[in-house]
Amino acid sequence: MNYFSYKIDHDYGLAPNPFGQYCTLAVCKPSIRKNKDLNIGDWIIGTGSKQLKNLHHLIFAMKVEGKLTFEEYWEDERFQYKKPLLNGSLVQMYGDNFYHKNSKGKWIQEESAHSIVDKKAHLENDTGGKNVLFSSDFFYFGNNSPKIPEKFWNVCSEGRNMKSKSIDIDIANEFIKWLKSNFDKGINGDPINWSEYNQTKLIV
Repeated sequence: MNYFSYKIDHDYGLAPNPFGQYCTLAVCKPSIRKNKDLNIGDWIIGTGSKQLKNLHHLIFAMKVEGKLTFEEYWEDERFQYKKPLLNGSLVQMYGDNFYHKNSKGKWIQEESAHSIVDKKAHLENDTGGKNVLFSSDFFYFGNNSPKIPEKFWNVCSEGRNMKSKSIDIDIANEFIKWLKSNFDKGINGDPINWSEYNQTKLIV
Protein backbone atom coordinates (compact mmCIF):
# COMPACT_ATOMS: atom_id res chain seq x y z
CA MET A 1 0.00 0.00 0.00
CA ASN A 2 1.21 3.48 -0.87
CA TYR A 3 0.36 6.82 0.71
CA PHE A 4 0.19 10.22 -0.99
CA SER A 5 -0.11 13.41 1.04
CA TYR A 6 -0.35 17.11 0.21
CA LYS A 7 -1.24 20.43 1.79
CA ILE A 8 -4.49 22.12 0.84
CA ASP A 9 -4.31 25.90 0.36
CA HIS A 10 -8.03 26.43 -0.33
CA ASP A 11 -11.04 24.21 0.23
CA TYR A 12 -14.24 24.92 -1.70
CA GLY A 13 -15.49 21.34 -2.04
CA LEU A 14 -13.98 21.08 -5.53
CA ALA A 15 -10.69 19.27 -4.95
CA PRO A 16 -11.53 17.03 -3.29
CA ASN A 17 -15.24 16.93 -4.07
CA PRO A 18 -16.75 14.88 -1.23
CA PHE A 19 -20.44 15.14 -2.08
CA GLY A 20 -22.80 12.25 -2.70
CA GLN A 21 -21.67 8.65 -2.38
CA TYR A 22 -18.21 9.34 -3.73
CA CYS A 23 -15.26 11.55 -2.91
CA THR A 24 -13.53 12.48 -6.15
CA LEU A 25 -10.25 14.09 -7.09
CA ALA A 26 -10.65 15.31 -10.66
CA VAL A 27 -8.81 18.64 -10.70
CA CYS A 28 -5.57 19.98 -9.24
CA LYS A 29 -2.72 17.72 -8.02
CA PRO A 30 -1.87 16.15 -11.38
CA SER A 31 1.32 14.72 -9.84
CA ILE A 32 -0.86 12.42 -7.73
CA ARG A 33 -3.59 11.63 -10.24
CA LYS A 34 -1.14 10.51 -12.95
CA ASN A 35 1.42 8.96 -10.61
CA LYS A 36 2.68 5.61 -11.91
CA ASP A 37 2.94 4.30 -8.34
CA LEU A 38 -0.68 5.08 -7.46
CA ASN A 39 -2.72 1.89 -7.20
CA ILE A 40 -6.22 0.90 -6.18
CA GLY A 41 -6.21 0.64 -2.39
CA ASP A 42 -3.69 3.42 -1.83
CA TRP A 43 -4.55 6.36 0.44
CA ILE A 44 -4.56 10.05 -0.44
CA ILE A 45 -4.35 12.46 2.48
CA GLY A 46 -5.01 16.19 2.36
CA THR A 47 -3.88 18.30 5.31
CA GLY A 48 -4.14 21.93 6.33
CA SER A 49 -1.84 24.82 5.57
CA LYS A 50 -0.73 28.22 6.81
CA GLN A 51 -3.07 29.80 4.27
CA LEU A 52 -6.03 28.07 5.91
CA LYS A 53 -4.58 28.60 9.40
CA ASN A 54 -4.85 24.90 10.18
CA LEU A 55 -1.41 23.41 9.63
CA HIS A 56 -1.25 19.70 10.60
CA HIS A 57 -5.02 19.36 10.60
CA LEU A 58 -6.71 16.65 8.55
CA ILE A 59 -9.03 17.92 5.83
CA PHE A 60 -9.66 14.62 4.08
CA ALA A 61 -8.41 11.09 3.49
CA MET A 62 -9.63 8.71 0.79
CA LYS A 63 -8.78 5.11 -0.08
CA VAL A 64 -8.62 4.99 -3.87
CA GLU A 65 -11.27 2.64 -5.24
CA GLY A 66 -11.01 3.52 -8.91
CA LYS A 67 -9.44 5.54 -11.69
CA LEU A 68 -11.26 6.96 -14.70
CA THR A 69 -10.25 8.98 -17.71
CA PHE A 70 -11.99 12.35 -17.99
CA GLU A 71 -14.11 10.96 -20.84
CA GLU A 72 -15.16 7.99 -18.73
CA TYR A 73 -15.95 10.27 -15.80
CA TRP A 74 -18.05 12.55 -17.99
CA GLU A 75 -20.14 9.62 -19.31
CA ASP A 76 -20.39 7.51 -16.14
CA GLU A 77 -23.95 7.48 -14.74
CA ARG A 78 -22.63 7.39 -11.18
CA PHE A 79 -21.10 10.85 -11.50
CA GLN A 80 -23.66 12.87 -13.43
CA TYR A 81 -24.60 14.69 -10.23
CA LYS A 82 -21.08 16.12 -10.10
CA LYS A 83 -21.56 18.16 -13.27
CA PRO A 84 -21.60 21.80 -12.12
CA LEU A 85 -24.56 24.16 -12.07
CA LEU A 86 -23.43 27.76 -11.62
CA ASN A 87 -26.92 28.91 -10.59
CA GLY A 88 -27.45 25.96 -8.26
CA SER A 89 -26.50 25.33 -4.65
CA LEU A 90 -22.87 25.55 -3.55
CA VAL A 91 -22.66 21.77 -3.80
CA GLN A 92 -23.79 21.98 -7.43
CA MET A 93 -21.70 25.06 -8.24
CA TYR A 94 -18.51 23.30 -7.18
CA GLY A 95 -19.12 20.12 -9.15
CA ASP A 96 -15.89 18.76 -10.65
CA ASN A 97 -17.18 16.84 -13.69
CA PHE A 98 -16.68 19.37 -16.48
CA TYR A 99 -13.90 18.13 -18.78
CA HIS A 100 -14.57 16.12 -21.94
CA LYS A 101 -13.60 16.11 -25.62
CA ASN A 102 -15.53 17.03 -28.75
CA SER A 103 -15.73 14.90 -31.89
CA LYS A 104 -12.39 16.29 -33.05
CA GLY A 105 -10.63 15.33 -29.84
CA LYS A 106 -10.37 18.87 -28.52
CA TRP A 107 -10.87 19.49 -24.82
CA ILE A 108 -14.09 21.14 -23.71
CA GLN A 109 -14.17 22.81 -20.31
CA GLU A 110 -17.77 23.36 -19.28
CA GLU A 111 -18.53 26.44 -17.21
CA SER A 112 -17.87 25.94 -13.54
CA ALA A 113 -16.67 27.79 -10.47
CA HIS A 114 -13.21 26.51 -11.38
CA SER A 115 -13.21 27.99 -14.89
CA ILE A 116 -14.12 31.58 -13.99
CA VAL A 117 -10.44 32.50 -13.48
CA ASP A 118 -7.42 31.29 -15.52
CA LYS A 119 -9.52 28.92 -17.60
CA LYS A 120 -6.71 27.88 -19.97
CA ALA A 121 -4.16 27.37 -17.19
CA HIS A 122 -6.59 25.23 -15.22
CA LEU A 123 -7.42 23.10 -18.26
CA GLU A 124 -3.77 22.36 -19.01
CA ASN A 125 -2.93 21.57 -15.39
CA ASP A 126 -6.02 19.49 -14.68
CA THR A 127 -6.10 17.38 -17.82
CA GLY A 128 -2.36 16.80 -17.44
CA GLY A 129 -3.26 14.65 -14.44
CA LYS A 130 -4.85 12.13 -16.85
CA ASN A 131 -7.01 10.38 -14.23
CA VAL A 132 -10.01 11.10 -12.06
CA LEU A 133 -9.81 9.25 -8.74
CA PHE A 134 -12.85 8.20 -6.76
CA SER A 135 -13.73 6.47 -3.51
CA SER A 136 -16.70 5.66 -1.32
CA ASP A 137 -14.25 4.89 1.51
CA PHE A 138 -13.35 8.39 2.64
CA PHE A 139 -13.30 10.89 5.49
CA TYR A 140 -13.91 14.56 4.78
CA PHE A 141 -13.72 17.14 7.58
CA GLY A 142 -13.48 20.58 5.98
CA ASN A 143 -14.08 23.23 8.63
CA ASN A 144 -14.16 20.54 11.33
CA SER A 145 -10.66 19.34 10.50
CA PRO A 146 -9.13 17.63 13.56
CA LYS A 147 -5.56 18.25 14.68
CA ILE A 148 -3.38 15.32 13.73
CA PRO A 149 -1.47 13.97 16.73
CA GLU A 150 2.19 14.93 16.51
CA LYS A 151 3.30 11.29 16.41
CA PHE A 152 1.63 11.03 12.98
CA TRP A 153 3.03 14.24 11.45
CA ASN A 154 5.29 12.16 9.22
CA VAL A 155 2.25 11.66 6.96
CA CYS A 156 1.97 15.42 6.39
CA SER A 157 3.66 17.14 3.48
CA GLU A 158 5.64 20.09 4.80
CA GLY A 159 6.45 21.56 1.37
CA ARG A 160 4.56 22.68 -1.71
CA ASN A 161 4.71 19.31 -3.45
CA MET A 162 3.04 16.05 -2.63
CA LYS A 163 4.77 13.59 -0.32
CA SER A 164 4.82 9.84 -0.84
CA LYS A 165 8.04 7.84 -0.81
CA SER A 166 9.31 9.50 2.38
CA ILE A 167 6.17 8.62 4.33
CA ASP A 168 6.91 5.97 6.94
CA ILE A 169 4.54 3.09 6.16
CA ASP A 170 4.28 1.92 9.77
CA ILE A 171 3.38 5.42 10.97
CA ALA A 172 0.89 5.84 8.11
CA ASN A 173 -0.75 2.51 8.91
CA GLU A 174 -1.15 3.55 12.54
CA PHE A 175 -2.51 6.91 11.40
CA ILE A 176 -5.25 5.16 9.41
CA LYS A 177 -6.11 3.01 12.44
CA TRP A 178 -6.40 6.19 14.53
CA LEU A 179 -8.58 7.77 11.88
CA LYS A 180 -10.96 4.81 11.62
CA SER A 181 -11.18 4.41 15.39
CA ASN A 182 -12.07 8.04 16.13
CA PHE A 183 -14.15 9.37 13.24
CA ASP A 184 -17.08 8.48 11.03
CA LYS A 185 -16.66 7.94 7.32
CA GLY A 186 -18.17 10.42 4.89
CA ILE A 187 -18.74 14.14 5.30
CA ASN A 188 -18.02 15.60 8.73
CA GLY A 189 -18.00 19.32 7.90
CA ASP A 190 -18.50 22.03 5.30
CA PRO A 191 -15.71 23.15 2.95
CA ILE A 192 -13.56 25.67 4.79
CA ASN A 193 -13.80 28.47 2.25
CA TRP A 194 -17.59 28.34 2.14
CA SER A 195 -17.47 30.69 5.12
CA GLU A 196 -16.87 33.40 2.49
CA TYR A 197 -20.52 33.04 1.50
CA ASN A 198 -21.69 33.96 5.01
CA GLN A 199 -23.99 30.99 5.23
CA THR A 200 -24.39 28.13 7.66
CA LYS A 201 -25.53 24.51 7.33
CA LEU A 202 -24.58 24.44 3.67
CA ILE A 203 -24.53 20.69 3.13
CA VAL A 204 -27.57 19.55 1.09
